[in-house]
Amino acid sequence: MFRRTATSTASAALAAAAALVLTASTTATAATAPGFIDGTDLPPHPTSPWYAGQVTPGLPEFAPLCLDGVLPAQGSRHRAFGTEFDTGALQISVRAASATAAAKLATTLERKVAGCAADWLRTTPGGTASWNDYGKLAVEEGAHVYGVHTSIPESEPGVHLYGIGRDGSTVTVVQWGQMGDLSHAPVADFRKTTVKAVDKLLP
Repeated sequence: MFRRTATSTASAALAAAAALVLTASTTATAATAPGFIDGTDLPPHPTSPWYAGQVTPGLPEFAPLCLDGVLPAQGSRHRAFGTEFDTGALQISVRAASATAAAKLATTLERKVAGCAADWLRTTPGGTASWNDYGKLAVEEGAHVYGVHTSIPESEPGVHLYGIGRDGSTVTVVQWGQMGDLSHAPVADFRKTTVKAVDKLLP
């Protein structure tokens, strides 16, 4: 029997975003948006191109796993990416009131992602979760990459990478996710994605 939990909900959200992208967008190689990455900036998928949605004001309908209730709607824009399979991605950028406010938000986001696996386990009996800190990146005011894996019996495991960075008063989060565990995560390529995301920000 399939049990719908935070893991399956997050995967469903990625799948829904990917479906919207596939039906409403052109391939990411032709989709450009000031301040946002393109599909060509994401880790290559072995059997599918990336498709890019439009940059949309506000937050996405479903909050990224680990960041529910943390990102402010005011000053936010987002862009979803999808493939023809189970891999999806999302970028959310927030223009804060000041560089100080942006730095505080970035710290909060990093703390929330770093504690996500432990928080998830506390509310998911029988589940397993793990995380990894993939280190800081020297770009603009700095960036940080994390990985989170969650799984329960009788449901698909999910792995997510997070890149959190800041340029001036703008903070961005890039989330990549698919079924699998941390061993399946394209960390090296995603670190490059995070650098590109922060480099493209409009401070």
